[in-house]
Amino acid sequence: MYTPKFTINNEILRNIGSIEACREVIDNAPLVPAWEKQFQQEALERTIHYGTHIEGNELTYNEAVKVLEGQHIAGRERDIQEVINYRNTMKYIDELGEKSDNKYTEEQLKKIHELTCEKLLEPEECGHYRTTQVILRNSATGEVVFRPPPHPEVPYLIEAFLDWLNSKEAKDIHPVIRAAIANYVLVDIHPFVEGNGRTSRAFATLVLFVEGYDIKKLFSLEEHFDKDAVAYFGTLQLVTKQASSLEGRDLTSWIEYYSVCLAIELSRMKDKVKRLSVDVKLKGKLGKQIALSERQIKIVEYLEENSEVVTQDAKKLIPMVSEDTVLRDLKDLMEKGIVKKEGKTKLAKYMLRK
Repeated sequence: MYTPKFTINNEILRNIGSIEACREVIDNAPLVPAWEKQFQQEALERTIHYGTHIEGNELTYNEAVKVLEGQHIAGRERDIQEVINYRNTMKYIDELGEKSDNKYTEEQLKKIHELTCEKLLEPEECGHYRTTQVILRNSATGEVVFRPPPHPEVPYLIEAFLDWLNSKEAKDIHPVIRAAIANYVLVDIHPFVEGNGRTSRAFATLVLFVEGYDIKKLFSLEEHFDKDAVAYFGTLQLVTKQASSLEGRDLTSWIEYYSVCLAIELSRMKDKVKRLSVDVKLKGKLGKQIALSERQIKIVEYLEENSEVVTQDAKKLIPMVSEDTVLRDLKDLMEKGIVKKEGKTKLAKYMLRK
């Protein structure tokens, strides 16, 4: 059985703490169902576009969305097929996440690859381990940058990895760390002749979804990886260069990278969800939609978590503005019937109206 080497350091703990805090907010936010469905669709579109773009797909985001909507576009047939395939892959992952018994199998891995590469590879290569040796070269210099394990070893390496992933020892490790490990190990084993990057990231996403970290399916790690491609590929390569075999490598730096990417993505979505939650609550109280500035939203969010605020504390929430600006924001909130004031001096307290 393969046992990954890594250390849970302070950086990883901070990232996991941030992920858990964001998860709590997002999972319990009173989102309007229509908004939740819209955000899920947008996250899916981003995952499909950026998950193929990072591998060289030339379609723009808007073109990819049109493909997903069934519209005809002028583009390379391969690029269009990649987008269709990754949509089917994500649908399969969703289905597994809803009914899985938390056991990961070769069949799942092969099916993900088959869906990812349908009509892109020969049928005997889709969902089947490679039977040849492959090497990856730098397209500019021709230098060999990665030489995966010999193909006869692939079935045994996958079996050893899945034995670990399904073990009690692994189940005691946080799902985000296990997803990160899954991503790296599958990239390193490179079990298929092509499509390994998409398959590896999709399988890691499956781990998140199965183990309760789908977070309402509102985020897209693929988008972050594509926009940060130099760091993404660079971190993978640095780990790989540590030793000639998987067993000799320390995955700590990769887990740091993976977890901070997820923390950043969830933090962005958390902020968006919190703003919409404020809108929902205010509309419920006041019977109408209220337009608030970014500064006012921060004040209202603070008051939802704390019973009151004074001017000086409010100013700390929105630095780089004058006290007069803070007072104008508070006055506007009072006029809109959202906030009430107690006291008349600079120590006056502001609180949400019940």
